[in-house]
Amino acid sequence: MITTVIRTCFPAAAKVVADKAEEINKLNVFPVPDGDTGTNMSLTLNTVVGEVEALPADASMADIAAAITHGSLMGARGNSGVITSQILRGVAEGLVGARPVGATPTDIAVALRNGVKVAFKAVRKPVEGTILTVLRDISTRADQLERTKVTTHEMLDALVIEAYESVARTPDLLPVLKENGVVDSGAYGLATFIEAFVNAYEGKAGEISDFKTTVDPGDAKSHVANVVDIEINDDWEGSEYRYCTEFLFHADSPSFDEEAGLRYLSGMGDCELLVGANPDYKIHVHTNRPDRVLRHMLHRGQIFNVFVHNMDLEAQERTEGIRGDKEAAAESAGPHKTLGFVAVAAGSGQAGILRSLGVDVVVEGGQTMNPSTADILAAIEQTNADAVIVLPNNGNIRMAAEAAAEACTGCKAAVVPTKSVLQAFSAMFVVDAEGALEDNVAEMTNAIADVRDGEVTTAVRDSQAADGSPIRAGDVMGIEGGAITVVGSDVADVTVRVISRMQEDEEGDTLTILAGSDLSDEAFEELIATIEEAQPDLEIDSHRGEQPLYPVIFSIE
Repeated sequence: MITTVIRTCFPAAAKVVADKAEEINKLNVFPVPDGDTGTNMSLTLNTVVGEVEALPADASMADIAAAITHGSLMGARGNSGVITSQILRGVAEGLVGARPVGATPTDIAVALRNGVKVAFKAVRKPVEGTILTVLRDISTRADQLERTKVTTHEMLDALVIEAYESVARTPDLLPVLKENGVVDSGAYGLATFIEAFVNAYEGKAGEISDFKTTVDPGDAKSHVANVVDIEINDDWEGSEYRYCTEFLFHADSPSFDEEAGLRYLSGMGDCELLVGANPDYKIHVHTNRPDRVLRHMLHRGQIFNVFVHNMDLEAQERTEGIRGDKEAAAESAGPHKTLGFVAVAAGSGQAGILRSLGVDVVVEGGQTMNPSTADILAAIEQTNADAVIVLPNNGNIRMAAEAAAEACTGCKAAVVPTKSVLQAFSAMFVVDAEGALEDNVAEMTNAIADVRDGEVTTAVRDSQAADGSPIRAGDVMGIEGGAITVVGSDVADVTVRVISRMQEDEEGDTLTILAGSDLSDEAFEELIATIEEAQPDLEIDSHRGEQPLYPVIFSIE
């Protein structure tokens, strides 16, 4: 059901934006470098989450669209938040006519067209190279795909690619971005939200299907990272206007003149927005006289939830924060070494094991949130080594890792193409700390060839297993070699059955198994006991991995 998808995926995507809010903030230089875009977008999204979660379980798409419209309007903060609210409103209203059982490519294209219509109508002077440009680009891409025979899955994957490719183009459209070495922050925030929503919908990290596109998400995100090298902006002379002023407005009259209100706001400053529908509106403007703006609107209705921000001071805070980050990164570099290691981990337990095996820097990421090329490049530089080996531990992170290794100028870097953290464990066991980079890469790559992986997770949407049998949302899935081979209702049962299948295919000697954050110690102990009874000849090495979404991951060698 489309309502179930939105109620499940929207909160997950909002959380990813919240987790990346500070990263988005640091990109913020337009219209002023006040460093709040990520925060404002996150606050806006979180208000929507609250409104949608308050709906009854049988709420219709129209009910959800109304909640998204109201929640985003009430919670919108800052220029970016208000524009985001209008994008959400337009897309949600556009989905009201979609098939209840699931949106088709045509439904998605229609919704995005409506999003473009509503968002561009709200902004009197749209600027190219911003969040609106990305929205229009993905809508155009959806229109192109609608005319082909793509599936919903294929369209969503292609739109994620287009979103990041559009973000990477923003510095070519808006000179202030190129001058500061960044992409547009709101555009990046929107792409992050879209990718996270698609990831949640697909129950994985947005792995690309066989549908042929020019690049995959790893490439697209690396293009973004390649134009991001945030500069310290000490010479910003300030906007003509100092105060970001925003508030909710309740009109006293059904004949309130929206156009007259916008004309007044434009005369008092810039970045003016007046969105909503009579009697409830959200108003935003950059001005030197917030008192006059508030007084003017008080004569026409009631105002509440007033926020006035001094953008001069916020710009200074952003600059000092970036400077502090650069200084901290320089100070955190450990003693110089010949060979260093960077690995990606999805949980604190995984990270601890990797460090114990000799990994110098662990980058947070995995199935639920792929690190960017910039994240991996920063980690490579942090190792302070002559040569660095990167272990991406996920197929969808490999290209970002390779782009980071290629972009690294301070040392030699290479990637061992690990698809799981369990492969990384085996790779680290064969490291020769005194050996050459190339020799270690070869040995580590050979070591992971014999590692067979399995994982257990829960389906977030209807699908089908490798043999064509149906999978329903909420089913427990056992995955081996990337294929769903076992479906059931119990984590322990599915885990034991997958291990049994793998042993029947090729008997191994050692099972390494990691418990996810959702699996209790007691349940994990019971699972180990069950496996020992079912596979008495298998040596078991068990640990807490604390990875999200996957209560169990394991490998057999």
